[in-house]
Amino acid sequence: MRYVLITAAHNEEPFIEKTLYSVCAQTRRPESWVIVDDGSTDPTPDIVGSYAQRFPWIQLIRRPQREGRSFAGKADAVNAGLEHVRSVKFDVVGNLDADVSFESDYMEFLIRKLSDDPRLGVVGTPFIQEDGYDSAKDSFEGENYVAGPCQLFRYECFQDIGGYVPNPAGGIDWIAVMTARMKGWKVQSFPEKRLHHHRSLGTAGRGAFAASFSYGEKDYYLGGSPIWQLFRVAYRMTKRPVLIDGLALLLGYCWAALRRVKRPVTPELMRFHRCEQMKKLKAIFRALIRFRRVDSFRLASEPK
Repeated sequence: MRYVLITAAHNEEPFIEKTLYSVCAQTRRPESWVIVDDGSTDPTPDIVGSYAQRFPWIQLIRRPQREGRSFAGKADAVNAGLEHVRSVKFDVVGNLDADVSFESDYMEFLIRKLSDDPRLGVVGTPFIQEDGYDSAKDSFEGENYVAGPCQLFRYECFQDIGGYVPNPAGGIDWIAVMTARMKGWKVQSFPEKRLHHHRSLGTAGRGAFAASFSYGEKDYYLGGSPIWQLFRVAYRMTKRPVLIDGLALLLGYCWAALRRVKRPVTPELMRFHRCEQMKKLKAIFRALIRFRRVDSFRLASEPK
């Protein structure tokens, strides 16, 4: 299976060379890698340009400068990148963030998974961060979810879900993955490998409290259940910084609810999402009642 990669980059000078090096070192390189510089004011385009001169399959697209970071800008950049690979034959399209690194056989591993199972629509792996965060252990999204830093879509699946839909509030990668699942595609995160995410999620251009507050808002407008949110807040209050992270999540969720922020998800997707959350919550309680360790990564496959 042939694949292409698209990366939206905005002021990624501290990290993007790690990503460039990782992709160029792959045992199975992409047919094309389009890096869309979304109005960077730092040397990001110069760094990318130096690699593009050495590797003809890397293309740099420069977009006009804009103020601040925009989640809708990421979707627009990815869609712009897709326009530049229309003439390329490929079976898989990958969205790759500009602040990640991974092993040399990472892409080959994921492409092989897609090739082996035609039901797979989206693949990826858990990720780790500098602060010790491991999404396989510290998140309840589980093995049936692929996080935004690196998502590989079977192109048929990507077309079926309508691609990334621009949404200024964020969550475009989450919406894409959950829509794929709702439409019957298999989504799988493979724990045999890890992606190294060099910037803590959500902290671009802001501090940890503001990032958690924003995630609380996002939990609301993506249709998350208030029951699930209460347990999520209680859980996050036990993590460092103790109380602060959970409090920020709660305030963000409540603030969005009070303002009645318009939700970018369909009622159908919201019902699907809340149903999934309640299944996970029941699995957690079953494990606790039976004095078993809660495996947050495999909650969906917990025995009933």
